[in-house]
Order: sequence, then C-alpha cells, then structure tokens
Amino acid sequence: MTIRSERDQHVVTLTIDREKKLNALDYPTIDALLAELDRIDADDTVRAVILTGAGQRAFSAGADIPSLAAGIAGGPERALREFVRRGHALTRRIEEFPKPVIVAVNGLAYGGGCEVAEAAPLAVAAEHATFAKPEISLGFPPPFGGSQRLPRHVGRKRGLELILTGDPVPAARAAELGLVNSVVPAAELLDAARDLADRIIRHAPTAVAACLRAVSRSINLPIDEGLAVEAAASTATAPTEGVRDGLRRFLDRTADAR
Repeated sequence: MTIRSERDQHVVTLTIDREKKLNALDYPTIDALLAELDRIDADDTVRAVILTGAGQRAFSAGADIPSLAAGIAGGPERALREFVRRGHALTRRIEEFPKPVIVAVNGLAYGGGCEVAEAAPLAVAAEHATFAKPEISLGFPPPFGGSQRLPRHVGRKRGLELILTGDPVPAARAAELGLVNSVVPAAELLDAARDLADRIIRHAPTAVAACLRAVSRSINLPIDEGLAVEAAASTATAPTEGVRDGLRRFLDRTADAR
C-alpha cells in the first residue's frame, strides 16, 4: 500500500509511503491517491485533508521516472494517455477538491511533488524542505500542470527562472514566492498543518466548500466572470444551516453588546 491513511476526528492525513523511493509518484501511487480522495470526498464527516510524505527526506521527489520511462518514451499518444493525463487528473483533483487539502512538505518537493504542492490550496513546509522543477534536465517541460500553475503563483519571470534552470529553492524562498503559507521547524510540521485545518473546519462545511469553489473556479478568469462565479457560490449558501447559524450568532452578539 503506497498511500497510508490516518484519521483524527474530522481530519484525514494521507501519507505517500514510498520512503526508500523518496515518495516518488508511480502509476499505482497516483491511482491510490486519487482513490483515497474519492473516498474522502464521499464522507461528509471528513472536513479536511493533510497530505505529506513518509520520513524526513522528501514530500515527493516527483514522478518515478524509471517506472514511467516506457510510457514517456512510447510516443506522444502513449505519453499523453499514461503519463500526462494521469498527472493532470491528480493535480486537478487536488486543486478543485471541495474540502481543504493542506500539503505538509517534509523535505524535497521536486517535479511532480512540487506540482502537487502548487495545486493544493494550502501548504506548510518544514525548514529543511526544498522545491525544484528539474524536468528540463530530462528533456521535457513540467507535465503535471506546473508550467501553468507556477507562473500564476509567482509571476511569469520568476516562474520561468525556476522552470528553465531547474534550480532548487529553499523553503524560506518558497514562502516569499507564495508557494507555501508558512515555514516551521520539522518537528512542528504536522502540528502546524493540523492547526491550520482546525482553524478552517470550525466554520460551516458549506461555507468552506463555497469559498474553495469560488477561488479555484475563478482565479484565472477576467474579474467580471470571476464575480459571477463568486455570486453563484455565495447565493448557493443562502438556504444552508451554516448561514442560519452564522447570522443567529452575529445577531445575538449584536444584541448582547447593546
């Protein structure tokens, strides 16, 4: 089993469990991670996901190139079908997941591992973590969405510098660029990710899902189209219990303050 799942109340921690391979992503691992996300999506009692890697050396060193080489070298159609589409399916699923996915980067986040971190709505990194886009050294561009998401996160010129050089950047620089929300000592990484999850799931699940949907669906749209997405997400929450409870608490506090 390449994905380990542990639950603590309303939060599930998924661990890529291929430590000897630096948690590299082969086809079975990608498929197993997608299956776990499907299971979590269907369970209304799970409110947030923390995604990390086994050990302290790597979150994920990226695609498991030796195991994927045949598909990559098998011609454009096979590479697209077996390699690129699988990677796109994973990062898109994480990016559009209706519950917050918090990546806890516990070491190397290279290639596909970096692309997973880019796709996740939130990320926390250990101080020793590093990020890199080394695909260019293998002769191809980032294949799991990194050529699109990274420049949108950090800007065209900074994104291209990382993509075209393949040079690694430390966690502190990743935080400056906006790839991660915060950097903490390694021993505090999972606690920091859990604290972030807890600060989110104290709010109504319908509100959290609506916020995620509004941002993920509109971030690359023109402002007028984005505002339409926001309006739809906001009005859809109107009849929910979360809105009724939130308004009641607000009105009660207002009355008490008088």
